[in-house]
Amino acid sequence: MSIEDGIAVITLDRPDKLNAFTTTMENELIEAFDATDANDAVRAVILTGAGRAFCAGADLSSGAETFSEWSAESNGNDANGVDLRRDGGGRVVLRMFDSLKPIIAAINGPAVGVGITMTLAADFRLAADDARMGFVFNRRGLVPESCSSWLLPKLVPLQRALDWIYSGRIFTAAEAFSAGLVYRLHSREDLLGEATALAHSLTRDTAPVSVALSRQMVWRMLGVEHPMVAHRVESIGINARGAQADVREGIAAFLEKREAVFPDRCSDAMPDLFSSHLPRPRW
Repeated sequence: MSIEDGIAVITLDRPDKLNAFTTTMENELIEAFDATDANDAVRAVILTGAGRAFCAGADLSSGAETFSEWSAESNGNDANGVDLRRDGGGRVVLRMFDSLKPIIAAINGPAVGVGITMTLAADFRLAADDARMGFVFNRRGLVPESCSSWLLPKLVPLQRALDWIYSGRIFTAAEAFSAGLVYRLHSREDLLGEATALAHSLTRDTAPVSVALSRQMVWRMLGVEHPMVAHRVESIGINARGAQADVREGIAAFLEKREAVFPDRCSDAMPDLFSSHLPRPRW
């Protein structure tokens, strides 16, 4: 991970293996998002891949036994108390879901399996115009993972999500853009620079705590049953932020026609908007 001018870049770095996903990568990604949340100097995060691929999916170097080996690596129980290994991509996505900083996935090349599903918890997906993607699980005898059965139908029309999932076919970045899965397309050479520019545009003039709260509010409201839940959370948020220094600074800067310098930080000024209204499951 590198950090420059408030933007952290997390790079999947197994280019000789097309950045295939491993348990080590799973744990390192969770640690990286822990680090970006803890660092008040970081305002946004870019997730990208080294070399010509973003991520070719799970590392299948163990061959046909890749997933049968999971029974020896359990780290949780199912609802009936049966020992089983939790989906590693799902653990990463749940950590991303809880991020205090906006996340931009810069999909620089092929992204299949967990390589595309892990990006669904990003706030924006930018893609190289020659990238190809695929939710290939059914073609491997598997099922969707990384919380994609919950996330994907919220990002694209249901029938398009079902087409991609059922068929497991590989599709182009242009199709992903047309369906709304990808926010913008860029040349491979320009992709990281464009992602960085987007990250700065999201954070340059905004209060870090407000961005963090807004991110969590929008993502968490995706699953609630009634807008009254949003109304309650927003009311708590307005009251809590109204008593903090950022609001006084933001209004003063507006009236004085100057740029605001927001003093509050995510590390020590995050009000709790959710505990009384929404469960906060841990990844």
